[in-house]
Amino acid sequence: MPANDPTSAAITVSQLNRRAKGLLEKGMARLWVEGEISNLSRPGSGHIYLSLKDDNAQVGAAWFRQRQRGPAIGFKNGDRVLAYGRVSIYEARGNYQLIIEQMEPAGEGVLKRRFDALKLKLADEGLFDEDQKRPLPALPNRIGIITSPTGAAIRDILSILGRRFPAVPVVVYPAAVQGDAAPAELVAALDSAVSRNDCDVLILSRGGGSLEDLWAFNDEQLARAIAECPLPLISAVGHEVDFTIADFVADIRAPTPSAAAEIVVPNQSEWLHRISGLTARIARVSQRALDDRSQQLDWLGRRLVASSPAATLQRQHDKLRELSGRLKSAIRQRLLEQKNNLQELRAELTRLSPALSVQRSLGHLDQLRQRMAAAAQNRLSNSSHRIALLARALNSVSPLATLDRGYAIVKRENSGEVLTNAADVTAGEDVRAQLLRGEIIATVRKTITDD
Repeated sequence: MPANDPTSAAITVSQLNRRAKGLLEKGMARLWVEGEISNLSRPGSGHIYLSLKDDNAQVGAAWFRQRQRGPAIGFKNGDRVLAYGRVSIYEARGNYQLIIEQMEPAGEGVLKRRFDALKLKLADEGLFDEDQKRPLPALPNRIGIITSPTGAAIRDILSILGRRFPAVPVVVYPAAVQGDAAPAELVAALDSAVSRNDCDVLILSRGGGSLEDLWAFNDEQLARAIAECPLPLISAVGHEVDFTIADFVADIRAPTPSAAAEIVVPNQSEWLHRISGLTARIARVSQRALDDRSQQLDWLGRRLVASSPAATLQRQHDKLRELSGRLKSAIRQRLLEQKNNLQELRAELTRLSPALSVQRSLGHLDQLRQRMAAAAQNRLSNSSHRIALLARALNSVSPLATLDRGYAIVKRENSGEVLTNAADVTAGEDVRAQLLRGEIIATVRKTITDD
């Protein structure tokens, strides 16, 4: 095949798709794509396949089961969503598609990301730090409320304030709490409350709603105005599960407008009970002070009497009698101790007398003599018994004892070798037989063996 033949450099379709897939996946980072769902399908594998489209184009997408988080089953055709993932190619078909890793509704998802970004930014600047929070007054002189004058929040707050502590006056700073104009109106109302300075605590409030309804309280300008406000401020926006940027910047976050009213003033009945208790306590303290002064006066009178010359002389006389008695007791005790010591010395002297020591030594000498005589006698007896045993043992193995019973020891006459076997000698050989008394020299005539 010639070198310039175009078929020599050709690649397969699989290789083409694989290269294109690699270029797409390496060349494009993960990204968010906004679009409307169409052609949604859920096969038995659990994966979700769909198309994302806008007015001019569409792209295929796959959301694999292991990547699905949250209520994925709730999405349907026509939903506008934000899909996060990577661009790839399905090699078998050559289809360009988006591999989804996360998907959420478009409107709320955008607001949520804006909320998180602003929260992180302000937190880094220190607007949420606890050391920046101002304490609330125990009993405010006047309460300022920044909210809509026609909303349910102001009615709830005023109702609870009237029940808990109606004596505290309230000033309402009206502002829109929803819509595009709301953030600016809230900031203006807050500036007005600060400039008038006729309140010592503020409540920023509105009732519940969706994230879009509460979005005015996630405004950066409003958050900075709250942080710069010199007056303590309570944020009471939405329901208990709702959180806004204003909640994090405020000095106190109340879960609801009603809770803010509970926090800002004490319970009047509790205060009346406390005042009654303090009044009773003051009365008790005063009475106790009077009793203490009366006792002190009595004590000073008794002290004056006790300081007279007659009382002093009597005390000195009593002291002298006491010292005299103590001296006599000490002398008696000393004499008794000396007597006991003398008796102990006499007993010790008797115990150390030379006569007693000599007597004890003579007794000990007699004991030693008796023990020595007994030991010598015992030693002689043991030695005699042992010699007798050894003599009997020696006699039992002595050759003389054998000879005494009629036996003889036969030896070669020339060498003196002891013979024990008749086969060891020959006829005509001279032998020597040792008897109990004397020896016999004989010539062997004949040998008889055991065989």
